[in-house]
Amino acid sequence: MAEERLQKIMAAAGVASRRASEEMIMAGRVKVDGQVVTELGVKVDASKVTILVDGRPLNPRKRNVYLKLYKPRGMLSDIGGDDPNRASVESMLPPGTGRVFPVGRLDYHSEGLMLMTDDGPMAHRLTHPRYEHPKTYYVLVTQQPGEAALQRLRQGVEIETGLTSPAQVTVAEQLPPGLILDAGERRGVWLRFILREGKKRQIRHMVAEVEMHLLRLVRWAIGPLTLENMQPRTVQPLTDKEIRSLHELLLDNPKRPRRTEIRDDPKRLRRSGRPGQKGK
Repeated sequence: MAEERLQKIMAAAGVASRRASEEMIMAGRVKVDGQVVTELGVKVDASKVTILVDGRPLNPRKRNVYLKLYKPRGMLSDIGGDDPNRASVESMLPPGTGRVFPVGRLDYHSEGLMLMTDDGPMAHRLTHPRYEHPKTYYVLVTQQPGEAALQRLRQGVEIETGLTSPAQVTVAEQLPPGLILDAGERRGVWLRFILREGKKRQIRHMVAEVEMHLLRLVRWAIGPLTLENMQPRTVQPLTDKEIRSLHELLLDNPKRPRRTEIRDDPKRLRRSGRPGQKGK
């Protein structure tokens, strides 16, 4: 564990806010390895020292692992897969990472952002379709789609796994400035998809359904988390700001039922082939 400021360790352990922890340090209420600490700049590794607050040992909370990974094409999203002939994202993880879960898998031929974490509740909330958290993709197709095709993609199309939910689909005038593309095809028309569900190979099936040819599929964002300035085939820990932004996303979008205006739309019910239910 890296060294951190003493007041930050205390706040993370739930002793008090960071400001209140600073006041406790200055008041001489904190000891590190038996020595009273009154200076605010002191940094320690909580796993290697004994910290006492008012004579009671401090038990630091376990810090979860949060990594973002820029998956390349031609790599599996699984951890602990059983296909020895194909590389997986597990090979990209730093040594000693421990057990982590992939949040938002990408198929073998797709590329882009993946989140790896040992925070089970967060992984569940970010991937379960009932929470409708947005994921943003840039999709390269061979030709400019007509307005009719775009409207079908936006309103929902019938694919193998059922009727897709409404999506935001636009022609992208340009890619995000911070998106560093891996080697590969770049000629064509880029579309921007924002989905709030995650059916298997959904975008590929949607594009095929409107008779377009997909050349490339890149996931740019999971909620507020993006690939900004990441090199392809790299992995890096989330910053404190990024972790806070994900927690704020979960707080802002609590558990909720599917939108009734979508569920009860007669046209969508007829197209789903299942009276009274939305196609799945």
